Amino acid sequence: MASSETRAQVQDYYGTQLQTSQDLLTNACCTDDVPLAHRRILAQLESEVLEKYYGCGVCIPDAIEGITVLDLGSGSGRDAYLLSKLVGENGHVIGVDMTEEQLDVARRHIDAHTVTFGYSKPNVEFRHGYIEDLQSANIPDNSVDLVVSNCVLNLSTDKDATYREIFRVLKPGGELFIADVFADRRVPETLRQDPILYGECLSGAMYTEDFRRLLLRLGINDYRVLSSRRLTINNAEIEEKVGNIGFYSLTVRAFKLDIEDKCEDHGQVATYLGTIPGQPNKFVLDDHHTFETGRPMLVCGNTAAMVADTRYGSYFKVLGDTSQHFGLFDRGTAPVVASVDALPGGCC
Repeated sequence: MASSETRAQVQDYYGTQLQTSQDLLTNACCTDDVPLAHRRILAQLESEVLEKYYGCGVCIPDAIEGITVLDLGSGSGRDAYLLSKLVGENGHVIGVDMTEEQLDVARRHIDAHTVTFGYSKPNVEFRHGYIEDLQSANIPDNSVDLVVSNCVLNLSTDKDATYREIFRVLKPGGELFIADVFADRRVPETLRQDPILYGECLSGAMYTEDFRRLLLRLGINDYRVLSSRRLTINNAEIEEKVGNIGFYSLTVRAFKLDIEDKCEDHGQVATYLGTIPGQPNKFVLDDHHTFETGRPMLVCGNTAAMVADTRYGSYFKVLGDTSQHFGLFDRGTAPVVASVDALPGGCC
């Protein structure tokens, strides 16, 4: 299918064919894995917003109070309203979607949620636009702190343009935090032309290695996976079509940072201070970095930058810089140390 035809079919699928999440034919765009604190907020949202939710994971990171967030493919507004509560009245949330029917749902509940959250004025807005061209939604360069997207980027008809736009609008040190469907191999073109498979978030899924290569081309040399879940699909006809392709819901984060394409050892140590709201005991950066409060951890240069040169910087103490180099970072050699004095070498 041509890009314009694919886009039109996706708009029709989510604007007309799907009336609620119960109309989905697979389990790719659905999840019950929601933190308790988020469930309490979701319980306050309008029922129509919740009924038209089509997400595959949790794509809301920590420490977002007061920041500007861009939600790509915001749909009926479920995640945008959740973010609206979490960023607080002084934060700002921009939802962008190409489907007018979904935008209509989201917009008509702005006033109700403003009252529910006790705000004097709305801190959320919804704009019509395309994720491949965020200029269409008037999103300037270096203007947002965080970009999130929940099971939408796989629907893009131009992945290169979409990710290029994401890192254009992110501020230096800003974060991309997404839950999306990926594949363990390239999806054949014959399946990519199937409108149902595309609408169900399957045939537009990127092969994970192609995703890595795309980010490298954009200068994003390191990204982190927080969680991975194999999709079971639960539809015999569609399972037969996709054959042996493995589809996964991944939660991924990447930062707009000047870092390396390998984890290099500079003798740096990071200690989480336990001060992120709601995370007094630990902070999870990714699936192999869980920082216990007050416990120093040896980290590579990339990890040090992720916790020091981003909005997380005030919640960490990082010792050392990149002036020394000890080769590739070996994750298998005592990543956690009892104290700074116990560190090998001369970390300053």
